[in-house]
Amino acid sequence: MFVAGGAALVLGAAGLLLPAPYVLESPGPTFNTIGEISSGPLITIEGEQTYSTSGELDLTTVYVSGGPNGSVSMAEVLAAWLSPDDAVLPMDFVYPPGTTSGEIEEENTAAMASSQESAVAAALAELDIDFTQEISVAGIMEGAPAEGELETGDILLAVDGQPVTDVESLRQGLNETQGSPAVLTLRRGGEEKEVSITPELSDTGAYQMGAYLSIDFTFPFDVAIALENVGGASAGMMFALGIIDKLTPGELTGGRHFAGTGTIDAAGKVGPIGGIEQKMAGAADSGAEFFLAPDANCGEVAGNIPEGLDVVSVSTLEEALDAVEVLAGGGSTDNLGSCTD
Repeated sequence: MFVAGGAALVLGAAGLLLPAPYVLESPGPTFNTIGEISSGPLITIEGEQTYSTSGELDLTTVYVSGGPNGSVSMAEVLAAWLSPDDAVLPMDFVYPPGTTSGEIEEENTAAMASSQESAVAAALAELDIDFTQEISVAGIMEGAPAEGELETGDILLAVDGQPVTDVESLRQGLNETQGSPAVLTLRRGGEEKEVSITPELSDTGAYQMGAYLSIDFTFPFDVAIALENVGGASAGMMFALGIIDKLTPGELTGGRHFAGTGTIDAAGKVGPIGGIEQKMAGAADSGAEFFLAPDANCGEVAGNIPEGLDVVSVSTLEEALDAVEVLAGGGSTDNLGSCTD
């Protein structure tokens, strides 16, 4: 019995060191978008008047362990299960089978770059500063209406004579067809041409042509965001708020400590993100008073708010900006968005 018990203990201990098919999420560091990092200001604007800032507008992050980036042990999984701030997820739930670490890094880098451009566009649109967008075809779905008519690299100029100035104008033009053939004006290889496409009604109730789009922005001045080793699109809203603060007189935060998360598009729509429980915990650990959360994440926010942290739900950049201004001025969260109503 003694030998058998000892063997069981050894096998159990060995089992705790074996790789486990899980991904662990834990609170990561926060970065003040209107502050400094090791290389200087996190956001630098050149070619336009900027103003001094105070307080903090923190973007929040999540540490991710396991999966293609390196396995975790069963002991680490058990420790994460016991931690109120960590999450344990099946690896296949997070990453498709066969995903490599290189693919993850490439995807996260691309998402970060895209979110930064969208944040600049959303901030400038909120401030009524003109910029231009060029919508091009990045790919075509198999069997879609666009197949055989559009090509990768085509620049979309108009739908039935109505200029395509952004994604929303393209969407509106396709919806107005109500499924009838639409004439798309495009530029291909430096030459303009017209093609006819009959949009199909999607499950979302919108008419689509089945093309992946790419957006190229031209801004009137340079905005650089210096943030290394952080990927993904979830910092978009906080980038946009930081840019607005730097471009407007006065100190947006009133010296107070805000944190938040959320994707953003050029129109200022705030989208959901992953790991919000860990991001709220990270914000609380950093001393944040207020947390701006995407309205679409409210189901995960309710019941998981750290003590001492006030959470405001937002669905647009305008709502986020209004919330910061109200709270910076000493107002309460009573008339702002809430995930606990």
